[in-house]
Amino acid sequence: MTVALLGLGNMNGAILAGMLAAGTDPAQIQATGHSSEKARANQDRFGVAVTATDDDPEANRTAVSRADVVVLGVKPKDILSLCREISEALRPETVVVSVAAGIPLAAMQRHLPAGQPVVRTMPNTPLTVGMGVVGMAGGPEATDEHLDAVAALFEGSGTVHRVAESQLDAVAAVSGSGPAYVFLLAELMAAGGVELGLDEAVAKDLAAATVAGAGRMLAEPDADPAALRRAVTSPNGTTEAAIESYLDSGLADLIARGMQASAARSAEISEQLASS
Repeated sequence: MTVALLGLGNMNGAILAGMLAAGTDPAQIQATGHSSEKARANQDRFGVAVTATDDDPEANRTAVSRADVVVLGVKPKDILSLCREISEALRPETVVVSVAAGIPLAAMQRHLPAGQPVVRTMPNTPLTVGMGVVGMAGGPEATDEHLDAVAALFEGSGTVHRVAESQLDAVAAVSGSGPAYVFLLAELMAAGGVELGLDEAVAKDLAAATVAGAGRMLAEPDADPAALRRAVTSPNGTTEAAIESYLDSGLADLIARGMQASAARSAEISEQLASS
């Protein structure tokens, strides 16, 4: 399978790193980027061919013309124009994959040849450290074989869940935006430590290490968040006092409303971009 990665930002860079770690032959990968300087840096970093569109305006079209899978790794606002750019160079069987938030399958299909297999994904930023999670939905022409090929791209840097496109807004609310929720928790824990008299640097280190360690425990096979929480919540102990205070203050409702806001905004963005 040959893969074209159009754009080597954080997400496509993480996908590429995962593919290489999983043993993909670098010769099977062609990447593109805007600037010559970044293209050379990424070529040295990853050991794959990277062509700058600043040097070769045909770079994207050339890359997709010989690819089995094309991954669009540009900003959401540029996805549809990139679809139009590569449209005539695509082979009918090539799978086009978006890692950008908010771009509906139908919108991409309008700017690609009729019948082109298209897959929409919702990855999150822990993909960059090999612990990401990806929601994936295929268009009408995307077969199970196509979806298997796309899932294989991510398996070196995260786990993949196949969902209906209508569920991608919920995926965005849980895992797409989720890292920011966790970072906010660490930020607030550190601030609370400072209020209790800790040095700021110590408080930040304690909070960050605690969140990272708890996350690692959650990554264990069959980990159950509720069971892990109960295991460190002794009756009438310090942890129970904190947990009860959080719940009595409406934390569960705050989290639910925040996720609903995230999903609603994701749907709103999709609707706006769908009309582009």
